[in-house]
Amino acid sequence: MSIAEIESYRLSRRGFLNAAALGAASIAVSACATTGPGPVEPPQPTYVEPPLADYASMYAAVSDGGFDLPAIPFDRIDPQFLRQIVPDPTGQKPGTIVVDTTGHFLYLVRPGGQAIRYGVGLGRAGFEWSGDAVVQWKQKWPKWTPPDEMIARQPELKPYSADNGGMPGGLKNPLGARALYLFQGNVDTLYRLHGSPEWKSIGKSVSSGCVRLMNQDIIDLYDRVPSKTPVIVTSDASQPMAAAATANHKAIPIDAGVPDGSVLLGPVKAVTNAIF
Repeated sequence: MSIAEIESYRLSRRGFLNAAALGAASIAVSACATTGPGPVEPPQPTYVEPPLADYASMYAAVSDGGFDLPAIPFDRIDPQFLRQIVPDPTGQKPGTIVVDTTGHFLYLVRPGGQAIRYGVGLGRAGFEWSGDAVVQWKQKWPKWTPPDEMIARQPELKPYSADNGGMPGGLKNPLGARALYLFQGNVDTLYRLHGSPEWKSIGKSVSSGCVRLMNQDIIDLYDRVPSKTPVIVTSDASQPMAAAATANHKAIPIDAGVPDGSVLLGPVKAVTNAIF
């Protein structure tokens, strides 16, 4: 064999070995690609509460139920008491209402660790009762019937007594545009979450009423709250259950109670459509 033939043979053999090595490496890479883990799924996005409207829209004048509610001068109210989405401080299940009587806030717990917070004003009745309840009855532009004890203290309210038919719903009605009536079982606690035209009282402690919200806020809350919504009233929103468990008190009546035969949000002995 000549020197040229020997050199040609060496080159051919080297090429064969290199090709074989490349083929083996290719097979190894292919094997890694087929046996390795699949693509990692991205984490599910956390629920984000849809943003609220701007304050000018939220607190604008509105026609409702035949009444014209005036606009609320929100720029004259401490911003912390305006409706807003905040991190939930309560740890309660979504859908729960928590009233913090110390901070003068009402929280509607939402998914994703959030809450819609409303500023509230508290009357004497608002401080006299705490505990767990449910929204058992709701009413738009409720009639107000002052209890006899209140009339005894304020004789000028006698025209609105139960015997005289109460005060019809309206712009000057102390219960405002909406009222949520809180019950324990089938017993009226006489505790109310209600509207008020007195926006200056929000964030403050006043002489009368239970838990009052601005009318535009109580309308918003009313529309978000279904039947049997649980409510916790406490002096400490971060520990509502502990506070509520040791402080179930009877409320000072703000009105004469839900009339007999009214349609409640739960079972009652007699159901009728004749509300008020």
